[in-house]
Amino acid sequence: MRNFTTETEPTPVVKPWLDDLLPELIEFRRDLHAHPELSFKEFRTTDKLVERLEAAGLEPRRLEGSGLTVDVGEGPIATALRGDIDALPIIEETGLAFASKNHGVTHACGHDVHTTSMLGIALVLHAMHQESPLGGTVRIIFQPAEETMPGGALSCIEQGVLQGVPRILALHCDPRINVGKIGTRIGAITSASDTIKIELTGRGGHTSRPHLTEDLVFALAQIAVNVPAVLSRRVDVRSGVSVVWGQIAAGSAPNAIPANGYMAGTMRCLDRDAWHSAGELLDDVVQQVAAPYGVDVHLEHTRGVPPVVNSEHETALIEAAARAELGEHAVVLTPQSMGGEDFAWFLADLPGAMMRLGTHTPGGEEYDLHRGDFIVDERALGFAIQVLAAAALRTIRDL
Repeated sequence: MRNFTTETEPTPVVKPWLDDLLPELIEFRRDLHAHPELSFKEFRTTDKLVERLEAAGLEPRRLEGSGLTVDVGEGPIATALRGDIDALPIIEETGLAFASKNHGVTHACGHDVHTTSMLGIALVLHAMHQESPLGGTVRIIFQPAEETMPGGALSCIEQGVLQGVPRILALHCDPRINVGKIGTRIGAITSASDTIKIELTGRGGHTSRPHLTEDLVFALAQIAVNVPAVLSRRVDVRSGVSVVWGQIAAGSAPNAIPANGYMAGTMRCLDRDAWHSAGELLDDVVQQVAAPYGVDVHLEHTRGVPPVVNSEHETALIEAAARAELGEHAVVLTPQSMGGEDFAWFLADLPGAMMRLGTHTPGGEEYDLHRGDFIVDERALGFAIQVLAAAALRTIRDL
């Protein structure tokens, strides 16, 4: 019987080079997972990467403090690839045999996968280059401190990692997508993210006489409720400005109005222009909401990161590579995330794109990022290397 299907099997270019290397890379990733390091303190991670890259005959360049870059191939730079290397201050609760040995620190965002993926890409492309010159160069950036604001990307840029780079690509683990697939999106794929800290002070007093003092707790409550509401009326609602509080603290007795209080949260926004306008409004809105209650207000507004905006050409490049390596149905449309990501700074002056890497085991338990029990399906590591290495080869072909 004839098969009338129009689908064709993918013809992977990268996978044959990866198969023998993958067991070593899985062990490398497990070692990183067991020894996570916080932002700008990724010294062991940096040492391990340098050691392995040098053993392969490559010449990595250390960045100040932590992090590194390495160029693979020769000739003009066709693209840069970025992987972040830091962990989070979270207690691991996975029960894995290779769980974190650094109590209170864990790779709960999948940066160990990102880091090892970039190492694997460097090793695969270098092996290809040794057999037959690639015809161009791929720069791989192992970036520290993505989990801080405004992020380690700015430090990397200041140290010249983008010099001569025409475009840049990246990935991020996504536990909502099944392993073997990637998620893409043209335009904004993440959101802007700022940190807000507010301290209120007053004279304090008895709860039976709030009119004789500044009712600080009531003022905190009004700010918590009304600042998000006012901003939603002052900024275009289509921009998705969202202010959410994560901390509110004041007082020590039920019948005493405290003299000071504190609250902190984040402001997120889907649109870069609205991010600027909302930030300019924030201080005035907080002051106006607090003014009727006579409290003194100290606002600390830390600008975080703008949205990551994927360019059309680079997104199509990743999609084509994924279909060639993983199959026609390997690409799914991903929604814009409200999370922040400092990869956005690399895209301020360059075209580029970030893909979402599926890490969920089909039919298995669902996890979420930034949780102590976050687990990835390790097969995702090989798929990440296949897709981004193949995308990099396509950029060389287009030189």
